[in-house]
Amino acid sequence: MDTKNETGKTAPFIAVYPGTFDPITLGHEDVVRRAAQLFDQLIVAVAEGHHKKPLFTLAERVAMVEQSVAKYGNVRVESYGGLMRNFVVKCGAKAMVRGLRAVSDFDYEFQLAGMNRRLMPDVETVFLTPGDQYQFISSSFVREIALLGGKVDEFVAPQVLEQLQKKVKEAGSASGT
Repeated sequence: MDTKNETGKTAPFIAVYPGTFDPITLGHEDVVRRAAQLFDQLIVAVAEGHHKKPLFTLAERVAMVEQSVAKYGNVRVESYGGLMRNFVVKCGAKAMVRGLRAVSDFDYEFQLAGMNRRLMPDVETVFLTPGDQYQFISSSFVREIALLGGKVDEFVAPQVLEQLQKKVKEAGSASGT
């Protein structure tokens, strides 16, 4: 789905899927798979997440996302800080992908889409829902369950599980437990 750029030449239709991905879940991966089928290029934008106190460093999250989406030839991973608008404009994207798991997500995402439309009138927000088996998964739940010693292998890819177990072990030894 190519679009014309300002010079009249055909440009790829680029979308950005932003998030902190702390860690990337199978639900995130499902949204990436769906979005990769819709756009010429998909940029998974890993946010610094300064307001969220992430478990993983930015570099660790980028590496996990890169491993998880490597099978898609039209998907690349980049990190960003600051205003999402600036990143989207810099990338030349014409769409932002947002995942919706439940009705509770919709209110926040609807408000965010409205604000983004004001900041980026030429960029559309596209909402995608993950498959039924992933709709209840969130990174927050996965982190909490893992940190409390629960099993999370059905919520994340094997390479993410390995990193999560390592991080939980580090957190346990740092706290003296």
